[in-house]
Amino acid sequence: MRRRSIALTLVTLAAILWLLAPRPARAFGDQGAFDPRILLAGGATGPSYLTAPPRWSWELIQRTSAPARLKPSQVRADDAAITDAPFLYWSGRTALTSLSAAEVAGLRKFFALGGTLLVDDATPAGDGEPGPFGRSARKEIARVLPDSTPIELGSDHVIFKAFYLLGRPEGRVAGKKTVDAIVRGGQAQVVFLSHDLGGALARGPSGIWEQAVVPGGDEQRERAIRLAVNLAMYVLCSNYKDDQVHAPFLMRRRAMLPEP
Repeated sequence: MRRRSIALTLVTLAAILWLLAPRPARAFGDQGAFDPRILLAGGATGPSYLTAPPRWSWELIQRTSAPARLKPSQVRADDAAITDAPFLYWSGRTALTSLSAAEVAGLRKFFALGGTLLVDDATPAGDGEPGPFGRSARKEIARVLPDSTPIELGSDHVIFKAFYLLGRPEGRVAGKKTVDAIVRGGQAQVVFLSHDLGGALARGPSGIWEQAVVPGGDEQRERAIRLAVNLAMYVLCSNYKDDQVHAPFLMRRRAMLPEP
């Protein structure tokens, strides 16, 4: 009886010591890395600038401790894999075609699980208003989220403070001083940029920037890159935690609406 009591005590002490022992920090891993996933929908077959998404990841890695995929993935709106990660990058120069019923359903599920979409208009008007792509993207998103209306986000919003302190959005062009976004449950789920962020990021293998930035040149490009970093950090900090690495599960935890 005495031996059994001693054995039980030793087992209990061992369990306590195991629980109190320091654990190695968990990393994001590839599943938790920022992926500027390219959305293929409404006739869009790729990003406005092929080099922009990988450059986005490269800048994030160089400037922060956050991990990112240097070979960003692509996903169709009607593919079940659309919910495998919490971010989508939709860019273009020309007007989109109407989304199919399957594409609308896929995007609704993505948003219902807490996903974030960046709409990056590569050809905004000179006065900062959306170009053909931007106007058509807003029209199609209105079909996906008919009960949501874009609002203006000023410099006090967290996307301007997520890593760098910025006063306004900028890209290849200066554009509007505010960002339009659809905010649901306190989260900016659709961010509309009329600044051609991809044009400021695009940089070829030779190291030459592909597009001139106007009117602010290199200083404006730097601020555009900082905005891209902030957007990535907003997505990572909003959707990923170091103790949970499966994106679909994380997105379900952040769900604002029931699955359709």
